[in-house]
Amino acid sequence: MAKKITLTKSLIGRKKDQIATAESLGLRKIGDVTVQPDNAQTTGKINKISHLIEVTEA
Repeated sequence: MAKKITLTKSLIGRKKDQIATAESLGLRKIGDVTVQPDNAQTTGKINKISHLIEVTEA
């Protein structure tokens, strides 16, 4: 099952590693949406920036 990830909060003023994690998921601006596979790497990235994103099942 894939996960649909939406960036809901701004990356301005966030730590560099959080910005890099968001960009590695393909999220640059508020409202950007990406669909990622449900695997260990994606889960780790989601956990790192969970306060900035909204995750739903795709």
